[in-house]
Amino acid sequence: MIIAVDFDGTIVTHEYPNIGKEIPFAIDTLKRLQSTPDHQIVLWTVRQGIELEEAIEFCRNRGLEFYAVNNNYPEESTENPEPRKLKADLFIDDRNLGGLPDWGIIYRMIMSKKYFDPITNEIHQEYQLPKKKGLLKSIFG
Repeated sequence: MIIAVDFDGTIVTHEYPNIGKEIPFAIDTLKRLQSTPDHQIVLWTVRQGIELEEAIEFCRNRGLEFYAVNNNYPEESTENPEPRKLKADLFIDDRNLGGLPDWGIIYRMIMSKKYFDPITNEIHQEYQLPKKKGLLKSIFG
């Protein structure tokens, strides 16, 4: 699963352009997810230039290396600086509808493939990750 994760407000508290304080268990959770062969973590942030390099270095110093940064894969060209959509299976962002659950809940949701209901504060069993369709099925249904 490719997991796109925001930086400000998700890995660290909002103090842009400075780097905020690490949100408890954010980096540990991402490293744990990354340690399984099933997950690739992509940093997905509006940071650019020196602020982006600082965010990458902040994570690197804590043992978190990203599969890609603001790209779908490491070799993708970054010549076009315009924001665009990533092809990820899951996005973790504090601006998510319902807010950002605790990182322990995020980990359990991903590993169990269940979803979090912010209204009831419960994890439900019905959640299924989107199934990837083949090219012909995508075209012809």
